[in-house]
Amino acid sequence: MSESSVESPVEGRPSAGGALAQDMEAAAERRGSTRNLKALATLWPILKAHGVETAIACLLMVATSATTLSMSGAIRLLVEHLTSDGARGASVDAWFWLLGAVAVALGLFTALRYYWVTRLGERIVADLRKSVYGHILTLDPAFFIATRTGEVLSRLTTDIQIIENLLATSASIFLRNILILVGALGLMLLVSPKLTLLVLLIIPVVVVPLFLFARPLRNLTTATQDEFARAVGHAGETLDALETVQAFGREGAASERFGAAVERSFRTSLKRMTARAVMTAAAIVLVFGGVVAVFWLGVHAGQRGELTWGALFQFAFLSVFAASSVGALGEMWGDVQKAAGAMERIAELLSARPGIAPPADPQTLPGRGEVRFEEVVFAYPGREATPALDGFTLTVAPGERVALVGPSGAGKSTVFRLLLRFYDPASGVVRIDGVDLRQADPRDIRAQAALVAQDSPLFSGSAADNIAFGREGAGADAVRDAARAAQAEAFIEALPEGFGTALGERARGLSGGQRQRLAIARALVRQAPILLLDEATSALDAENEKLVQEALDEAMRGRTTLVIAHRLATVLKADRIVVMDEGRVVETGSHAELTARGGLYARLAALQFTEGRD
Repeated sequence: MSESSVESPVEGRPSAGGALAQDMEAAAERRGSTRNLKALATLWPILKAHGVETAIACLLMVATSATTLSMSGAIRLLVEHLTSDGARGASVDAWFWLLGAVAVALGLFTALRYYWVTRLGERIVADLRKSVYGHILTLDPAFFIATRTGEVLSRLTTDIQIIENLLATSASIFLRNILILVGALGLMLLVSPKLTLLVLLIIPVVVVPLFLFARPLRNLTTATQDEFARAVGHAGETLDALETVQAFGREGAASERFGAAVERSFRTSLKRMTARAVMTAAAIVLVFGGVVAVFWLGVHAGQRGELTWGALFQFAFLSVFAASSVGALGEMWGDVQKAAGAMERIAELLSARPGIAPPADPQTLPGRGEVRFEEVVFAYPGREATPALDGFTLTVAPGERVALVGPSGAGKSTVFRLLLRFYDPASGVVRIDGVDLRQADPRDIRAQAALVAQDSPLFSGSAADNIAFGREGAGADAVRDAARAAQAEAFIEALPEGFGTALGERARGLSGGQRQRLAIARALVRQAPILLLDEATSALDAENEKLVQEALDEAMRGRTTLVIAHRLATVLKADRIVVMDEGRVVETGSHAELTARGGLYARLAALQFTEGRD
């Protein structure tokens, strides 16, 4: 009588999560034409939160740029001294000391700028990672049915790494070159307005071709990121079901599938690198070609006496600074575009909103444990014609044990999902202690219940960590008591380090029965008024089932318990059996009463007995 995949929402697109995922997919298709630097504005609130550090970093960038430009002034003074009438025999040491002092100041400011900018970048990225991950945890479970976990992880890791590179390195270089370019042009204007005008006329000839390269480079960068995310998604799916892949001998097919995704990403990346190389070559030729042209004009002006040789040398150095800045800006523009693309992908995650959200003024739940479904109608999105629950009505008194039985697809697991408010009903009301769940905070609702699923996931921490996961702040004594009640203490103590033994990813080193008993202990330590058991003993052998059943009997005392039951032993312990079919309650009563009626329950029970004899 276990729930089949028909009952699962996997086949239908969930309302909130599926819509959000579809929006993300559609946005991915539009990236090539819509990406721009506005996505980077998402970082502004985090920058604003670190205003002092940002101000210090900006001041140091200004100081570094100003010191760099002052080098041209020191060189001008040296050349003016050398070309003056009384220069022969005069000491030039003072001017070289000046150049040395400028170099020392430049080194000091550069080191401080590097430290503060890198520190600020790392701090912002750390905050961004926490913010994105915290937001992901608020999204509906249905969201991840339609969006592969691997792609989400790619955005959380690879895309944020791109942002980190921008903030820790590229942004500093980009902004510093803008300051140097602006400062150099300003000083050049003071030195020689005529030559500066020529430089300004040349700049569009240099810059426009570089920016023409930017759009295709941005699109190729975006495509590379998307292809890599798909490759990570394929890898995540395969590793998540590695035992199944190996059991069916499909390692070669899985490797080929991942390899094909990686190759697509590589080919796209190769196109991007080629475009970037062409762009860099064009930048060097155009920028320094322009410098040579301006310097040629400057030398002629010096020969005509229109410029002093010191002013000419200063102008030449400023031209080199300006040209280098333009070239660097052209080269860094691709990094900025790449970061903008990554930030847009991250912003898509941050803009996703869960369909199940707390109301503005949530009601509190008294914690008595009364459960009530009133004419509830609910269908998974995409399957509106076949509701999972159709006029479902059920009241469970505080402390009552109710077993939900019925054929696969009857709606049993949906009852749990609505009770935990993973979804809201299309019509009707679900209440706990008389409070409409739509008027309560989902976190408060879930705090009222402890769930033991048929396949309860465990984590890679220790046995104690997995049990304590059920209740924040659970102490060692509470963890041990819960393990003892779930008949898990003995096998935990037999582990190499007892309760401190690391279990590995998903605790795959434990048997199915051991994992299930840990899951039961995790639910028991929660001490919630409502206990939800979804085939909680299905993975246990007869001996362990008897032990755990005794533990559950004790745990259910004083708690409202809803059990999705398959084995008859579990059903017999219930105060009431509710038989479901096609999303409705069709029978209610005790085992003896329902068997005597000869209805659906009697047929299911008879079938189980027949299978047991076989």
